[in-house]
Amino acid sequence: MPQPSVINDLLSAITDNRIFGERRKPRRASRETLVEMIEALLGGRGEASATEKAGDFLRAYRDLDYAGRTFVFRTLAHDYGPHAETLKAAAEAYIAAPGEAAAKALQKAAEPRRVELFRRLNNITGGTQALVALRLELMERIAHHPDLWVVDDDLKRLFNAWFNRGFLDLREIDWQTSAAILEKIIRYEAVHAINGWDDLRRRIDVPDRRLFGFFHPRLGDEPLIFVEVALSGAIPTAIGPVLAEDRTPIDPRAATTATFYSISNCQDGLRGISFGSFLIKQVAGDLARELPNLKTFVTLSPVPGFAKWLREEAARPTSAVDTPTRDLLERLDHDPAFLTDPALAKAAEVALMPLAAHYLTVARDAKGRVIDPVARFHLGNGARLEQIDFNADPSERGIKNAFGMMVNYRYVLADVEKNHEAFVGDGKVIATPAITKLARTVKVAERPPSDAPRQLAPPKKSEPVEG
Repeated sequence: MPQPSVINDLLSAITDNRIFGERRKPRRASRETLVEMIEALLGGRGEASATEKAGDFLRAYRDLDYAGRTFVFRTLAHDYGPHAETLKAAAEAYIAAPGEAAAKALQKAAEPRRVELFRRLNNITGGTQALVALRLELMERIAHHPDLWVVDDDLKRLFNAWFNRGFLDLREIDWQTSAAILEKIIRYEAVHAINGWDDLRRRIDVPDRRLFGFFHPRLGDEPLIFVEVALSGAIPTAIGPVLAEDRTPIDPRAATTATFYSISNCQDGLRGISFGSFLIKQVAGDLARELPNLKTFVTLSPVPGFAKWLREEAARPTSAVDTPTRDLLERLDHDPAFLTDPALAKAAEVALMPLAAHYLTVARDAKGRVIDPVARFHLGNGARLEQIDFNADPSERGIKNAFGMMVNYRYVLADVEKNHEAFVGDGKVIATPAITKLARTVKVAERPPSDAPRQLAPPKKSEPVEG
Protein backbone atom coordinates (compact mmCIF):
# COMPACT_ATOMS: atom_id res chain seq x y z
CA MET A 1 0.00 0.00 0.00
CA PRO A 2 1.49 3.38 -0.94
CA GLN A 3 2.41 5.66 1.92
CA PRO A 4 0.32 8.84 2.26
CA SER A 5 3.47 10.89 1.67
CA VAL A 6 3.74 9.48 -1.85
CA ILE A 7 0.28 10.76 -2.71
CA ASN A 8 0.99 14.06 -0.96
CA ASP A 9 4.23 14.53 -2.89
CA LEU A 10 2.45 13.89 -6.17
CA LEU A 11 -0.37 16.29 -5.35
CA SER A 12 2.15 18.87 -4.14
CA ALA A 13 3.99 18.63 -7.46
CA ILE A 14 0.74 18.99 -9.34
CA THR A 15 -0.51 21.91 -7.27
CA ASP A 16 2.74 23.81 -6.75
CA ASN A 17 3.29 27.39 -7.81
CA ARG A 18 4.41 26.46 -11.32
CA ILE A 19 0.82 25.58 -12.13
CA PHE A 20 -1.50 27.42 -9.80
CA GLY A 21 0.51 30.40 -8.60
CA GLU A 22 1.83 31.00 -5.10
CA ARG A 23 1.33 28.00 -2.87
CA ARG A 24 -0.86 28.77 0.08
CA LYS A 25 -0.17 27.78 3.63
CA PRO A 26 -1.92 24.44 4.26
CA ARG A 27 -5.22 24.90 6.02
CA ARG A 28 -7.57 21.96 6.36
CA ALA A 29 -10.90 22.74 4.72
CA SER A 30 -14.11 22.02 6.61
CA ARG A 31 -16.57 19.52 5.20
CA GLU A 32 -18.94 22.34 4.31
CA THR A 33 -16.14 24.13 2.45
CA LEU A 34 -15.25 20.97 0.52
CA VAL A 35 -18.83 20.60 -0.67
CA GLU A 36 -18.91 24.29 -1.64
CA MET A 37 -15.69 23.79 -3.66
CA ILE A 38 -17.19 20.82 -5.50
CA GLU A 39 -20.30 22.81 -6.32
CA ALA A 40 -18.22 25.79 -7.45
CA LEU A 41 -16.12 23.58 -9.73
CA LEU A 42 -19.22 22.03 -11.27
CA GLY A 43 -20.88 25.43 -11.65
CA GLY A 44 -17.95 27.24 -13.29
CA ARG A 45 -18.20 28.07 -16.98
CA GLY A 46 -15.04 29.92 -18.00
CA GLU A 47 -11.80 27.98 -18.64
CA ALA A 48 -9.68 30.22 -16.38
CA SER A 49 -12.26 29.99 -13.61
CA ALA A 50 -12.49 26.20 -13.93
CA THR A 51 -8.68 25.88 -13.78
CA GLU A 52 -8.50 28.00 -10.64
CA LYS A 53 -11.33 26.13 -8.93
CA ALA A 54 -9.81 22.75 -9.86
CA GLY A 55 -6.50 23.88 -8.35
CA ASP A 56 -8.27 25.04 -5.19
CA PHE A 57 -9.99 21.68 -4.83
CA LEU A 58 -6.79 19.65 -5.35
CA ARG A 59 -4.91 21.82 -2.85
CA ALA A 60 -7.68 21.33 -0.31
CA TYR A 61 -7.69 17.58 -0.93
CA ARG A 62 -3.92 17.42 -0.54
CA ASP A 63 -4.13 18.95 2.93
CA LEU A 64 -6.82 16.53 4.20
CA ASP A 65 -6.15 13.62 6.52
CA TYR A 66 -7.40 10.08 5.87
CA ALA A 67 -10.86 10.75 7.31
CA GLY A 68 -11.21 13.96 5.30
CA ARG A 69 -10.35 12.24 2.05
CA THR A 70 -12.76 9.43 2.88
CA PHE A 71 -15.46 12.06 3.41
CA VAL A 72 -14.79 13.44 -0.08
CA PHE A 73 -15.21 9.99 -1.65
CA ARG A 74 -18.38 9.22 0.31
CA THR A 75 -19.84 12.60 -0.58
CA LEU A 76 -19.17 11.92 -4.28
CA ALA A 77 -20.74 8.45 -3.94
CA HIS A 78 -23.94 9.53 -2.17
CA ASP A 79 -24.60 13.10 -3.29
CA TYR A 80 -23.23 13.32 -6.83
CA GLY A 81 -24.93 10.50 -8.69
CA PRO A 82 -27.66 11.13 -11.27
CA HIS A 83 -30.38 13.57 -10.20
CA ALA A 84 -33.25 11.18 -9.43
CA GLU A 85 -36.15 13.40 -10.54
CA THR A 86 -34.43 14.47 -13.76
CA LEU A 87 -33.59 10.86 -14.58
CA LYS A 88 -37.15 9.72 -13.87
CA ALA A 89 -38.60 12.44 -16.11
CA ALA A 90 -36.17 11.58 -18.93
CA ALA A 91 -37.00 7.88 -18.65
CA GLU A 92 -40.74 8.56 -18.77
CA ALA A 93 -40.25 10.85 -21.77
CA TYR A 94 -38.31 8.18 -23.63
CA ILE A 95 -40.92 5.51 -22.87
CA ALA A 96 -43.69 7.81 -24.05
CA ALA A 97 -41.93 8.86 -27.25
CA PRO A 98 -38.80 6.86 -28.12
CA GLY A 99 -36.37 8.63 -30.41
CA GLU A 100 -32.81 9.89 -30.76
CA ALA A 101 -33.46 13.15 -28.92
CA ALA A 102 -35.20 11.42 -26.04
CA ALA A 103 -32.44 8.78 -25.86
CA LYS A 104 -29.76 11.47 -25.68
CA ALA A 105 -31.66 13.28 -22.95
CA LEU A 106 -31.97 10.02 -21.01
CA GLN A 107 -28.28 9.28 -21.42
CA LYS A 108 -27.37 12.76 -20.18
CA ALA A 109 -29.72 12.48 -17.19
CA ALA A 110 -28.30 9.06 -16.26
CA GLU A 111 -24.72 10.31 -16.01
CA PRO A 112 -23.59 10.89 -12.40
CA ARG A 113 -22.66 14.50 -11.64
CA ARG A 114 -19.30 13.36 -10.28
CA VAL A 115 -18.27 12.30 -13.80
CA GLU A 116 -18.33 15.93 -14.90
CA LEU A 117 -16.24 16.82 -11.83
CA PHE A 118 -13.62 14.29 -12.90
CA ARG A 119 -13.62 15.67 -16.45
CA ARG A 120 -12.98 19.18 -15.17
CA LEU A 121 -10.15 18.00 -12.96
CA ASN A 122 -8.68 16.11 -15.89
CA ASN A 123 -8.63 19.24 -18.06
CA ILE A 124 -6.00 21.03 -15.98
CA THR A 125 -2.26 20.50 -16.21
CA GLY A 126 -1.40 17.51 -14.03
CA GLY A 127 -5.06 16.64 -13.57
CA THR A 128 -4.76 13.17 -15.07
CA GLN A 129 -1.98 12.27 -12.64
CA ALA A 130 -4.05 13.63 -9.78
CA LEU A 131 -7.02 11.47 -10.72
CA VAL A 132 -4.82 8.37 -10.99
CA ALA A 133 -3.54 9.13 -7.49
CA LEU A 134 -7.08 9.72 -6.23
CA ARG A 135 -8.27 6.39 -7.59
CA LEU A 136 -5.44 4.59 -5.82
CA GLU A 137 -6.60 6.03 -2.50
CA LEU A 138 -10.20 5.26 -3.38
CA MET A 139 -9.45 1.58 -4.08
CA GLU A 140 -7.70 1.25 -0.72
CA ARG A 141 -10.96 2.26 1.00
CA ILE A 142 -13.48 0.10 -0.87
CA ALA A 143 -12.96 -2.96 1.34
CA HIS A 144 -14.13 -0.94 4.35
CA HIS A 145 -16.58 1.30 2.46
CA PRO A 146 -18.21 -0.85 -0.26
CA ASP A 147 -20.55 2.02 -1.12
CA LEU A 148 -17.59 3.69 -2.86
CA TRP A 149 -17.56 1.19 -5.74
CA VAL A 150 -19.83 3.48 -7.77
CA VAL A 151 -17.15 6.19 -7.73
CA ASP A 152 -14.48 3.70 -8.76
CA ASP A 153 -16.71 2.41 -11.54
CA ASP A 154 -17.06 5.94 -12.95
CA LEU A 155 -13.31 6.59 -12.80
CA LYS A 156 -12.56 3.24 -14.38
CA ARG A 157 -14.89 3.94 -17.31
CA LEU A 158 -13.29 7.34 -17.84
CA PHE A 159 -9.79 5.86 -17.66
CA ASN A 160 -10.72 3.18 -20.19
CA ALA A 161 -11.61 6.00 -22.60
CA TRP A 162 -8.69 8.30 -21.77
CA PHE A 163 -6.10 5.51 -21.83
CA ASN A 164 -7.32 3.64 -24.89
CA ARG A 165 -4.75 2.29 -27.34
CA GLY A 166 -5.05 5.29 -29.65
CA PHE A 167 -3.58 7.59 -27.00
CA LEU A 168 -0.69 5.33 -25.98
CA ASP A 169 2.86 5.80 -27.19
CA LEU A 170 5.01 2.67 -27.53
CA ARG A 171 8.69 3.37 -26.84
CA GLU A 172 11.72 1.13 -26.86
CA ILE A 173 13.75 1.82 -23.72
CA ASP A 174 17.50 1.41 -24.02
CA TRP A 175 20.66 2.65 -22.37
CA GLN A 176 20.30 6.01 -24.14
CA THR A 177 16.87 6.64 -22.59
CA SER A 178 16.74 9.41 -19.98
CA ALA A 179 17.99 8.53 -16.51
CA ALA A 180 14.62 9.62 -15.07
CA ILE A 181 12.80 6.90 -17.02
CA LEU A 182 15.48 4.28 -16.33
CA GLU A 183 15.21 4.94 -12.59
CA LYS A 184 11.47 4.35 -12.83
CA ILE A 185 12.03 1.06 -14.66
CA ILE A 186 14.23 -0.12 -11.79
CA ARG A 187 11.65 1.00 -9.23
CA TYR A 188 8.57 -0.36 -11.00
CA GLU A 189 9.92 -3.80 -11.98
CA ALA A 190 7.42 -6.10 -10.25
CA VAL A 191 8.35 -9.62 -11.37
CA HIS A 192 12.14 -9.99 -11.27
CA ALA A 193 13.74 -7.21 -9.22
CA ILE A 194 16.40 -5.14 -10.98
CA ASN A 195 19.38 -4.95 -8.64
CA GLY A 196 20.84 -1.61 -9.60
CA TRP A 197 22.23 -0.04 -12.75
CA ASP A 198 24.52 -2.91 -13.75
CA ASP A 199 21.62 -5.35 -13.68
CA LEU A 200 19.47 -2.95 -15.71
CA ARG A 201 22.25 -2.57 -18.28
CA ARG A 202 22.43 -6.35 -18.72
CA ARG A 203 18.73 -6.30 -19.57
CA ILE A 204 18.66 -3.45 -22.07
CA ASP A 205 22.17 -2.74 -23.37
CA VAL A 206 22.92 -6.05 -25.09
CA PRO A 207 21.80 -6.99 -28.62
CA ASP A 208 19.54 -9.92 -27.63
CA ARG A 209 17.57 -8.10 -24.93
CA ARG A 210 14.83 -5.50 -25.41
CA LEU A 211 12.51 -3.46 -23.23
CA PHE A 212 9.36 -1.69 -24.44
CA GLY A 213 6.90 0.49 -22.57
CA PHE A 214 3.62 2.31 -23.08
CA PHE A 215 3.45 6.01 -22.20
CA HIS A 216 0.56 8.47 -22.19
CA PRO A 217 1.01 12.12 -23.25
CA ARG A 218 -0.73 13.40 -20.11
CA LEU A 219 1.63 11.49 -17.82
CA GLY A 220 4.90 12.60 -19.39
CA ASP A 221 7.78 10.25 -18.59
CA GLU A 222 5.72 8.05 -16.28
CA PRO A 223 5.51 4.58 -17.90
CA LEU A 224 2.15 2.81 -17.72
CA ILE A 225 3.45 -0.69 -18.33
CA PHE A 226 6.61 -2.24 -19.72
CA VAL A 227 7.73 -5.62 -20.96
CA GLU A 228 11.21 -7.16 -20.97
CA VAL A 229 12.08 -9.39 -23.92
CA ALA A 230 14.78 -12.03 -24.32
CA LEU A 231 15.81 -13.21 -27.80
CA SER A 232 17.08 -16.79 -27.97
CA GLY A 233 17.31 -19.94 -30.05
CA ALA A 234 14.76 -21.92 -28.02
CA ILE A 235 11.95 -21.54 -25.52
CA PRO A 236 13.52 -20.93 -22.09
CA THR A 237 12.43 -23.24 -19.29
CA ALA A 238 13.92 -21.33 -16.34
CA ILE A 239 14.48 -17.72 -15.38
CA GLY A 240 18.04 -18.21 -14.10
CA PRO A 241 19.76 -18.46 -17.50
CA VAL A 242 17.75 -15.49 -18.79
CA LEU A 243 19.01 -13.22 -16.00
CA ALA A 244 22.49 -14.73 -15.57
CA GLU A 245 25.32 -12.22 -15.20
CA ASP A 246 27.82 -14.33 -17.17
CA ARG A 247 25.48 -15.05 -20.07
CA THR A 248 26.92 -14.85 -23.59
CA PRO A 249 24.63 -12.75 -25.83
CA ILE A 250 23.67 -14.02 -29.28
CA ASP A 251 23.21 -12.20 -32.57
CA PRO A 252 19.52 -11.19 -32.63
CA ARG A 253 19.38 -12.10 -36.33
CA ALA A 254 20.04 -15.72 -35.33
CA ALA A 255 17.28 -15.78 -32.71
CA THR A 256 14.15 -17.80 -33.39
CA THR A 257 12.31 -17.11 -30.13
CA ALA A 258 11.22 -13.92 -28.39
CA THR A 259 10.33 -14.43 -24.74
CA PHE A 260 8.35 -11.89 -22.72
CA TYR A 261 9.82 -12.71 -19.33
CA SER A 262 8.60 -9.79 -17.25
CA ILE A 263 5.54 -7.56 -17.58
CA SER A 264 5.14 -4.81 -14.98
CA ASN A 265 2.21 -2.46 -14.48
CA CYS A 266 3.57 0.82 -13.14
CA GLN A 267 0.52 2.80 -12.01
CA ASP A 268 -1.52 1.15 -9.25
CA GLY A 269 -4.18 3.80 -9.74
CA LEU A 270 -4.82 2.33 -13.21
CA ARG A 271 -5.43 -1.18 -11.92
CA GLY A 272 -8.03 -2.92 -14.04
CA ILE A 273 -7.25 -0.83 -17.14
CA SER A 274 -5.80 -3.28 -19.64
CA PHE A 275 -2.65 -2.27 -21.49
CA GLY A 276 -0.78 -5.57 -21.53
CA SER A 277 -2.66 -7.22 -24.37
CA PHE A 278 -1.98 -4.31 -26.71
CA LEU A 279 1.64 -4.11 -25.59
CA ILE A 280 2.49 -7.77 -26.16
CA LYS A 281 0.76 -7.99 -29.53
CA GLN A 282 2.33 -4.78 -30.84
CA VAL A 283 5.82 -5.70 -29.63
CA ALA A 284 5.48 -9.18 -31.15
CA GLY A 285 4.38 -7.69 -34.47
CA ASP A 286 7.17 -5.09 -34.49
CA LEU A 287 9.84 -7.67 -33.63
CA ALA A 288 8.55 -10.06 -36.32
CA ARG A 289 8.96 -7.32 -38.92
CA GLU A 290 12.42 -6.33 -37.67
CA LEU A 291 13.75 -9.90 -37.27
CA PRO A 292 12.12 -12.28 -39.80
CA ASN A 293 13.82 -15.31 -38.21
CA LEU A 294 11.66 -14.93 -35.11
CA LYS A 295 8.97 -17.59 -35.35
CA THR A 296 8.08 -18.23 -31.71
CA PHE A 297 6.66 -15.69 -29.26
CA VAL A 298 6.26 -16.93 -25.70
CA THR A 299 6.23 -15.78 -22.12
CA LEU A 300 8.12 -17.12 -19.14
CA SER A 301 5.49 -16.40 -16.52
CA PRO A 302 5.06 -16.90 -12.78
CA VAL A 303 2.18 -18.93 -11.37
CA PRO A 304 1.41 -16.74 -8.35
CA GLY A 305 -1.70 -18.53 -7.09
CA PHE A 306 -0.72 -22.18 -7.41
CA ALA A 307 0.73 -22.87 -3.95
CA LYS A 308 -2.14 -21.10 -2.19
CA TRP A 309 -4.74 -23.01 -4.23
CA LEU A 310 -2.97 -26.34 -3.68
CA ARG A 311 -2.86 -25.93 0.09
CA GLU A 312 -6.53 -24.98 0.17
CA GLU A 313 -7.37 -27.90 -2.09
CA ALA A 314 -5.37 -30.26 0.11
CA ALA A 315 -7.40 -29.11 3.12
CA ARG A 316 -10.61 -30.52 1.63
CA PRO A 317 -11.34 -34.18 2.44
CA THR A 318 -12.66 -34.76 -1.11
CA SER A 319 -10.19 -33.05 -3.36
CA ALA A 320 -7.74 -33.45 -6.21
CA VAL A 321 -4.93 -34.00 -3.70
CA ASP A 322 -4.38 -37.54 -2.46
CA THR A 323 -2.94 -38.49 0.91
CA PRO A 324 0.65 -39.10 -0.28
CA THR A 325 0.68 -35.67 -1.90
CA ARG A 326 -0.67 -34.08 1.28
CA ASP A 327 2.19 -35.68 3.18
CA LEU A 328 4.62 -34.46 0.54
CA LEU A 329 3.32 -30.91 0.86
CA GLU A 330 4.05 -30.97 4.57
CA ARG A 331 7.60 -32.14 3.82
CA LEU A 332 8.05 -29.34 1.29
CA ASP A 333 6.84 -26.84 3.87
CA HIS A 334 9.52 -28.13 6.23
CA ASP A 335 12.22 -27.73 3.59
CA PRO A 336 11.86 -24.63 1.34
CA ALA A 337 15.18 -25.61 -0.28
CA PHE A 338 13.71 -28.94 -1.46
CA LEU A 339 14.78 -28.30 -5.06
CA THR A 340 18.41 -28.86 -4.03
CA ASP A 341 17.57 -32.40 -2.90
CA PRO A 342 17.38 -34.51 -6.10
CA ALA A 343 15.13 -37.22 -4.63
CA LEU A 344 12.71 -34.77 -3.00
CA ALA A 345 12.67 -32.53 -6.07
CA LYS A 346 11.82 -35.50 -8.30
CA ALA A 347 9.01 -36.59 -5.99
CA ALA A 348 7.65 -33.03 -6.04
CA GLU A 349 7.82 -32.88 -9.84
CA VAL A 350 5.93 -36.16 -10.28
CA ALA A 351 3.22 -35.17 -7.79
CA LEU A 352 2.81 -31.47 -8.54
CA MET A 353 3.06 -31.20 -12.33
CA PRO A 354 -0.35 -32.86 -12.98
CA LEU A 355 -1.91 -30.70 -10.27
CA ALA A 356 -0.42 -27.58 -11.85
CA ALA A 357 -1.90 -28.61 -15.21
CA HIS A 358 -5.28 -29.16 -13.52
CA TYR A 359 -5.03 -25.80 -11.72
CA LEU A 360 -4.33 -23.92 -14.95
CA THR A 361 -6.86 -25.64 -17.20
CA VAL A 362 -9.69 -27.12 -15.11
CA ALA A 363 -9.95 -25.50 -11.66
CA ARG A 364 -12.22 -22.47 -11.33
CA ASP A 365 -12.84 -19.85 -8.69
CA ALA A 366 -16.22 -18.92 -7.16
CA LYS A 367 -16.96 -16.76 -10.20
CA GLY A 368 -16.28 -19.61 -12.62
CA ARG A 369 -12.99 -18.11 -13.82
CA VAL A 370 -9.56 -19.67 -14.29
CA ILE A 371 -8.05 -19.09 -10.87
CA ASP A 372 -4.56 -17.88 -11.68
CA PRO A 373 -4.51 -14.14 -12.55
CA VAL A 374 -1.51 -14.43 -14.86
CA ALA A 375 -3.18 -17.30 -16.71
CA ARG A 376 -6.38 -15.27 -17.08
CA PHE A 377 -4.37 -12.39 -18.51
CA HIS A 378 -2.49 -14.36 -21.17
CA LEU A 379 -5.30 -16.75 -22.08
CA GLY A 380 -7.65 -13.78 -22.33
CA ASN A 381 -5.17 -12.17 -24.71
CA GLY A 382 -5.34 -15.20 -26.99
CA ALA A 383 -2.21 -17.05 -25.94
CA ARG A 384 -1.92 -20.83 -25.74
CA LEU A 385 -0.75 -22.65 -22.61
CA GLU A 386 2.44 -24.12 -24.04
CA GLN A 387 4.35 -25.85 -21.24
CA ILE A 388 4.83 -25.98 -17.49
CA ASP A 389 8.41 -25.67 -16.29
CA PHE A 390 9.46 -27.34 -13.05
CA ASN A 391 12.41 -25.89 -11.10
CA ALA A 392 12.18 -22.75 -13.21
CA ASP A 393 12.28 -20.20 -10.39
CA PRO A 394 14.06 -21.48 -7.26
CA SER A 395 13.97 -18.04 -5.60
CA GLU A 396 12.26 -17.62 -2.24
CA ARG A 397 9.32 -15.94 -3.95
CA GLY A 398 9.11 -18.62 -6.65
CA ILE A 399 9.07 -21.41 -4.07
CA LYS A 400 6.50 -19.65 -1.90
CA ASN A 401 4.07 -18.93 -4.75
CA ALA A 402 4.45 -21.95 -7.03
CA PHE A 403 6.97 -24.45 -5.62
CA GLY A 404 9.47 -23.09 -8.17
CA MET A 405 7.29 -23.61 -11.25
CA MET A 406 6.82 -21.22 -14.15
CA VAL A 407 4.75 -21.39 -17.34
CA ASN A 408 5.28 -20.61 -21.01
CA TYR A 409 2.28 -19.07 -22.78
CA ARG A 410 2.68 -18.97 -26.56
CA TYR A 411 1.37 -16.23 -28.82
CA VAL A 412 0.75 -17.63 -32.29
CA LEU A 413 -0.18 -14.38 -34.01
CA ALA A 414 -2.51 -16.05 -36.51
CA ASP A 415 -4.45 -17.78 -33.71
CA VAL A 416 -4.62 -15.01 -31.12
CA GLU A 417 -8.11 -13.79 -32.04
CA LYS A 418 -9.55 -17.30 -32.28
CA ASN A 419 -8.06 -18.32 -28.91
CA HIS A 420 -9.30 -15.11 -27.32
CA GLU A 421 -12.87 -15.76 -28.48
CA ALA A 422 -12.77 -19.37 -27.26
CA PHE A 423 -11.58 -18.30 -23.81
CA VAL A 424 -13.77 -15.24 -23.35
CA GLY A 425 -16.87 -16.65 -25.04
CA ASP A 426 -16.79 -20.29 -23.96
CA GLY A 427 -14.31 -20.34 -21.08
CA LYS A 428 -12.14 -22.77 -23.04
CA VAL A 429 -8.45 -22.92 -22.15
CA ILE A 430 -6.34 -23.51 -25.24
CA ALA A 431 -3.44 -25.74 -24.20
CA THR A 432 -1.05 -28.18 -25.82
CA PRO A 433 -2.12 -31.84 -25.89
CA ALA A 434 0.63 -32.71 -23.40
CA ILE A 435 -0.77 -30.35 -20.77
CA THR A 436 -4.36 -31.40 -21.44
CA LYS A 437 -3.36 -35.05 -21.05
CA LEU A 438 -1.48 -34.29 -17.83
CA ALA A 439 -4.47 -32.47 -16.37
CA ARG A 440 -6.75 -35.45 -17.09
CA THR A 441 -4.71 -37.67 -14.78
CA VAL A 442 -6.02 -35.69 -11.81
CA LYS A 443 -9.20 -37.20 -10.39
CA VAL A 444 -11.46 -34.90 -8.40
CA ALA A 445 -14.24 -36.22 -6.18
CA GLU A 446 -17.53 -34.34 -6.02
CA ARG A 447 -17.65 -31.93 -3.10
CA PRO A 448 -20.66 -32.68 -0.87
CA PRO A 449 -22.73 -29.68 0.25
CA SER A 450 -21.59 -30.07 3.84
CA ASP A 451 -17.94 -30.39 2.92
CA ALA A 452 -16.11 -28.16 5.39
CA PRO A 453 -12.43 -27.60 4.68
CA ARG A 454 -9.97 -28.99 7.15
CA GLN A 455 -6.69 -27.27 7.87
CA LEU A 456 -3.33 -28.85 7.25
CA ALA A 457 -1.26 -28.90 10.39
CA PRO A 458 1.38 -26.19 10.28
CA PRO A 459 4.88 -27.49 9.66
CA LYS A 460 6.92 -28.26 12.79
CA LYS A 461 10.19 -26.46 12.20
CA SER A 462 12.06 -28.66 14.65
CA GLU A 463 11.09 -31.86 12.85
CA PRO A 464 13.91 -33.28 10.69
CA VAL A 465 13.34 -33.70 6.98
CA GLU A 466 14.20 -37.02 5.40
CA GLY A 467 16.14 -36.90 2.14
